[in-house]
Amino acid sequence: MEHADTPTNGLPLDAQSILELAARSMFQLFSSISQGMFLVDRTGRIVWVNEGYKRFLPALGFSSVDQFVGHMVEEVIPNTQMRRVLETGEAFLIDLLTNRAGTFVVSRIPLRDESGGDVIGAIGIVLFDHPETTLQPLISKFALLHRDLDDARRELASQRLQHTGGQRQSKYTFASFVGTSPAAVEVKRQARRAAQTSSPVLLLGETGTGKELLAHAIHATSSRSRGPFISVNIAAVPDTLLEAEFFGVAPGAYTGADRKGRDGKFKLADGGTLFLDEIGDMPQALQAKLLRALQEGEIEPLGSNKLIPFDARLIAATSRDLAVLVREGKFREDLFYRLNVLPIKVPPLRERRADIPALLEVLGEEMALRSGDRQPELAPDALALLSAQTWRGNIRELRNVLEQAVMRSDSLNIGRAQFEEVLKESGIERIVPALLADAGEGADSASDPLRPLAEQVAQVERRAIAAAMEATGGNKLAASRLLGISRAKLYERLDNPV
Repeated sequence: MEHADTPTNGLPLDAQSILELAARSMFQLFSSISQGMFLVDRTGRIVWVNEGYKRFLPALGFSSVDQFVGHMVEEVIPNTQMRRVLETGEAFLIDLLTNRAGTFVVSRIPLRDESGGDVIGAIGIVLFDHPETTLQPLISKFALLHRDLDDARRELASQRLQHTGGQRQSKYTFASFVGTSPAAVEVKRQARRAAQTSSPVLLLGETGTGKELLAHAIHATSSRSRGPFISVNIAAVPDTLLEAEFFGVAPGAYTGADRKGRDGKFKLADGGTLFLDEIGDMPQALQAKLLRALQEGEIEPLGSNKLIPFDARLIAATSRDLAVLVREGKFREDLFYRLNVLPIKVPPLRERRADIPALLEVLGEEMALRSGDRQPELAPDALALLSAQTWRGNIRELRNVLEQAVMRSDSLNIGRAQFEEVLKESGIERIVPALLADAGEGADSASDPLRPLAEQVAQVERRAIAAAMEATGGNKLAASRLLGISRAKLYERLDNPV
């Protein structure tokens, strides 16, 4: 065998030895420069973690390495793709992973036997944690490119609409759902997975969180994207007209009916997607008919005894708690189970405050396009104020406040004072002091021991919560564990500071 090199002890090294030394050196290099690293065997069982990875264990629910090692990887690391690496033998050199420990840029590399054939395990490497901070310039540029692409797609969709006889298409893609916070990334990940199936999707969340936008995006990414996207806001249609709106009307079905009849939304959505917004407001009398239509894949127009087949993927949305409505007898349990196949919880704006500056930029761009004026510029103290609000009306409320401030201001350079005025006059001022950069609690008040004890305790609590949120990059589960309180208690303190 040829000798490729000679070590310091004078003994020759063969090619195999050099490869082993190189592999060992590379392994040590990855372990030292990464944020964390772990190994799984061929079955997917975790067999080793390095020192850096240990800091993620508390957020994953483990207090020691001994508790963590030995578990199947998908049991302890939500949303991991390590199983896919083991099954396909393909590496994921750069990927974005979001779970309850945070958001990470990761690599996943298969390990093979000496022959280079069989996969005997895999290595997972955390390259960056909190990439929304570490890689913010790159993420911002990527988001801008996505918005440009989104605009181009909308233009193409508009042109396609003109050539398809007015057939309605989706208006938004996932790039339209602005945000790089862990909560935003996670909801988009779930929605993208839902887009790859044909099962019903149920979007749950408060009003103004972007449920309809996600419904458009799911359709645009699905195999039905070339078909129509038909939406019905159930809360906006009188109960007496809903059945005709859904199932259509046969010719001459009743006095005043169109002689030619009228197709319902189910028929119009054939080959595409039917989006039912505010499904929780559907009258009980119509719930049974909707369930039957979904089960049988056919409808019966009003005034007709003819069954018409349809093929439409259903996406429903509601801001109400359907489980509570079921218990109260206001929503059919069997329909709930039919709809609740792929539930997606759309987070409120207060759970993704880190996205508020980017949202304000996009909303400002939209305002500038409508008005033909330049985009408003917000001062840092204004951004801090807006990022600290609870926003019970979510993005819809945020847009309203921004538009009011712009309309009232003589300049497009808007500071905190203008927004404080709008918030106060609107009766929606809900500042969270712990999250404001300049909350007004100076050194003098902090060092004054003659203030009421409850006031001092509340101030310390707010600072502790702010520090925990900063230390965990906004991960509420990890922050609550650091503070030794429940996640529900943390939400309560963030929304209603003492």
